[in-house]
Amino acid sequence: MPVPSDLSVTGDASPRRRNRLSPWLALASGLSALTVALAIAYWAWQPATLRIAVGPPGSDDQMLVLAMAQAFDAKGGPVRLAPIETDGTLQSLNLLGGGKTDLAVARGDLEMPSETSSVAIMRRNFVVMWAPSGRKGAGKSKVTEIAALSGRRIGVVGLGDANVTLLRVILAESGVNPQKVSVVQFGTDHIAEMTQDTTLDAFMMVGALDAKVIADTIAATARLRGEPKFLGVDVSDAIAERHPLYESEEIPAGAFAASPQRPDDKIDTIAINHLIVAPSWFSEDTVAAFTRELFAVRQSLAKDLPTARHIQKPDTDKDAALPAHPGAAAYVDGNERSFMDKYSDYIWGAVLLLSGLGSVAAWLRHYLRREERSLNALHRDRLLTAISSVREATSLDDLAAMQRAADDILRETLACHEDGAIEDGDLAAFSLVLAQFHQAIVDRRAVIGNATKADDADLPTERDGAVLQPFAISTAAR
Repeated sequence: MPVPSDLSVTGDASPRRRNRLSPWLALASGLSALTVALAIAYWAWQPATLRIAVGPPGSDDQMLVLAMAQAFDAKGGPVRLAPIETDGTLQSLNLLGGGKTDLAVARGDLEMPSETSSVAIMRRNFVVMWAPSGRKGAGKSKVTEIAALSGRRIGVVGLGDANVTLLRVILAESGVNPQKVSVVQFGTDHIAEMTQDTTLDAFMMVGALDAKVIADTIAATARLRGEPKFLGVDVSDAIAERHPLYESEEIPAGAFAASPQRPDDKIDTIAINHLIVAPSWFSEDTVAAFTRELFAVRQSLAKDLPTARHIQKPDTDKDAALPAHPGAAAYVDGNERSFMDKYSDYIWGAVLLLSGLGSVAAWLRHYLRREERSLNALHRDRLLTAISSVREATSLDDLAAMQRAADDILRETLACHEDGAIEDGDLAAFSLVLAQFHQAIVDRRAVIGNATKADDADLPTERDGAVLQPFAISTAAR
């Protein structure tokens, strides 16, 4: 009896071999997840390059910013600097307001672009005013205090409006009509001409107390026109209260020379912060990272550039005239966000993305396995139908053939399960049908075996004759 067609393993199994893509789908999903993870890591750890405008060329500010850029590169931290050279603080602020730079170095009393915050104090500039006492044989200077400057000429170092504006504030608060004081401005490259101008009754400079140019200028006027008389700003507290961008400070004795001591006693004056500023809306994390890096390299910078010692943290008070940037304030106050605070949104986004990719991959895999699932269901139905054929089989050879066909179906089903084409529930249903099929095979073999033995008993063989014949002969002989 031929093997029943319902147990034949035909070319229907080929779709499973053609669609056996599980390893490739797993590989593709893994590569996609790895790519996303690497992209996020690369983006998160990529150093931020900040443009910083500073000038004029050759100034202490520019030299310090260039040194900062080199130190940041050498440290390999999360921030890099790209200095932009300008002709002064006004141009630097214009670039900041136009969005052409991320940071700028400028004096705090200049007009800032809207929504500008301080990031760090580069140094504190002090107002230094003095009048020559006059050489021996010449008339003594009558300028001994700021109130005596009315009707006088004063030389101011700096070509911009900032120092002149500050001088007028000091004069007005000191009771002097600014209109009655003649102001002559000199660039830093014409200081020698200023000190030699005998028509000037007093001088004014703004800078750091340890600035060599201030000490040299004072020394030059002392040589040419006698020891200077330093003019104290007695109304410094009132100026600071009415003009928050200015601060009341003191110049200590001997700040500009030790012998002779200049000044011979401390004097009151006005100070203005020289700042690194940034737009208030600029990335808080980036500014915090910049501030952290700046103060990390400050000590090493001071070894070669003494001006780096003046770098200070910004004023984080809520009522500060120029508020600190939120990122700088977070660093100063110790409120920087942790790694999870910064990147939790991106991490959860990546998790959701990977979950979505996994769902898509699972759906695609399920879709591609649809023919294998249909084939498995067909095999199960064939096996169930074949049970009836087993019960009608008439020979052991037929049963053996059907058993071999069932074994082939079993191999196909196990392969499908291993590939994930069918679930455990489908395999359990198949196992139940297979168990019934095997039981039918066992029962039918027993039936066919018993029938064969009965037939053999009804038909004597040559062996039977060989046995009976001697027995008959023996009986007759007796």
